[in-house]
Amino acid sequence: MKKSYVGVIGVEVMGRNLALNMESRGYQVSVFNRTGEKTKVFMEGDAKGKNIVGTYELKEFVDSLESPKRVMLMVKEGKPVDEFIEKLLQFLKKGDLIIDGGNSFFKDTIRRNTYLNEKGVMFIGTGVSGGEEGALKGPAIMPGGQKEAYLLVEKLFKDICAKAYDGEACVDYIGPDGAGHFVKTTHNGIEYGDMQLIGEVVWFFKNALQMTGEEIAEVLKKWNAKDDILRSYLIEIAADSMKEKRHGTNDFLVDKVADITRMKGTGTWTVGSALELLVPVPTIAASIFAREMSQDKDLRLEVSKVLKFPKKDFSKEKKELIEIAHDALYIAKISSYAQGMALLQAASKKYDFKLNYGKIAKGWREGCIIRAQFLDDITKEYEKNPELPNLLMAPKFAKFVNENITKLTRFIEVAHQAAVPALAMTGAFNYILQLASPIMISAQVSALQRDFFGAHGYFIVGGPKNPEIEKNKEGKMREFHTEWMLPGRPEREITK
Repeated sequence: MKKSYVGVIGVEVMGRNLALNMESRGYQVSVFNRTGEKTKVFMEGDAKGKNIVGTYELKEFVDSLESPKRVMLMVKEGKPVDEFIEKLLQFLKKGDLIIDGGNSFFKDTIRRNTYLNEKGVMFIGTGVSGGEEGALKGPAIMPGGQKEAYLLVEKLFKDICAKAYDGEACVDYIGPDGAGHFVKTTHNGIEYGDMQLIGEVVWFFKNALQMTGEEIAEVLKKWNAKDDILRSYLIEIAADSMKEKRHGTNDFLVDKVADITRMKGTGTWTVGSALELLVPVPTIAASIFAREMSQDKDLRLEVSKVLKFPKKDFSKEKKELIEIAHDALYIAKISSYAQGMALLQAASKKYDFKLNYGKIAKGWREGCIIRAQFLDDITKEYEKNPELPNLLMAPKFAKFVNENITKLTRFIEVAHQAAVPALAMTGAFNYILQLASPIMISAQVSALQRDFFGAHGYFIVGGPKNPEIEKNKEGKMREFHTEWMLPGRPEREITK
């Protein structure tokens, strides 16, 4: 019997669709599921008549694969991944490969990579983005692990992944151990921010401009035109869903869907990593907090009876404010992506991932959830300057922000006057303001407070006209402490 090129463990929707995708590209695929009944249903359904081998014992599954064995895990993150790894080790040999294609936490991937490397089994933590449609038709793929492990599946991944308009495959080797899963996690954080920003614009249209779902859908459809800077998958599906009527009724579905957004955890991982790496990501964090607030539905209903706010109607300025919202959203999007890319830069330095930011952006252009025309520009800016300190410093984006930042301020002002929360928009705006501030006065105040109550020390700058921090002959920042409790409050330099 002919052996399969690759095996997939887990036949829930993502695993099923990836197996079907692989088979459609000419590969024989073996599948296994912990619950054999699901394998049976798959084999008698979507896999019927296809070059897919259903197996019902793990040894049978591994034996059905050609060597070196290529096993792709599409199971829930955490304990199930570790359990399957231990079971597979009974049957795998040196040089075989395990691919974790789920949304695993990158530190778990680093741990697993080290563990399996000691046993001679290769491991790739692989981010797969695009949802069930992407898995079936072509996702964006972000593999991280040993380079020689990637070479075992490079052709397979390039065959099954999405292709951008220029024919480029939306997959590339990301980096060692946890790099692939970290990049996928950051992608998801950016995705959360994108979704929240679009949601705030829709809220703005509904409450400030008194627009219907159908009107909003038409505006978003125009924004998704071929040459528009906002053209993206998320704008496209927002436009499509806004005009949808609830089945059997004349009500717009968006007006009937409960205002509760759940989440699976990758967004919180992004924010947790940002806190650990000391990287501000206010837009992404705001999107997480907004989802958390949405789940307090009963509390919000009670509070809304107590707290009342004036709601100004701006519908007479509809045309002008729609144009303002367009550019405000683009600026906020630049800010949000700048935050995500800054997080990738910090992680690359901390974990020695050696990330290529231009290639990462290029790989996101098709297949994944944040796919957008905008990513072409990001790719080009990093190709021009791979050492770009921050995306907002790229000439193309800096020019647009400098010329249009007042539109974002106007959007936020109108939103608040219409009683529309704009957490993500405000976070994006404040990120730009802080990043462009040579002196952060709030930080000066906090530094003095910390030194006053805790003797934590502070650094010294030359003043408003010379914001550079004073350094000693060795190039280290000079640190000082004021003796707040002593007469005259003398200042002394802290030497370590």
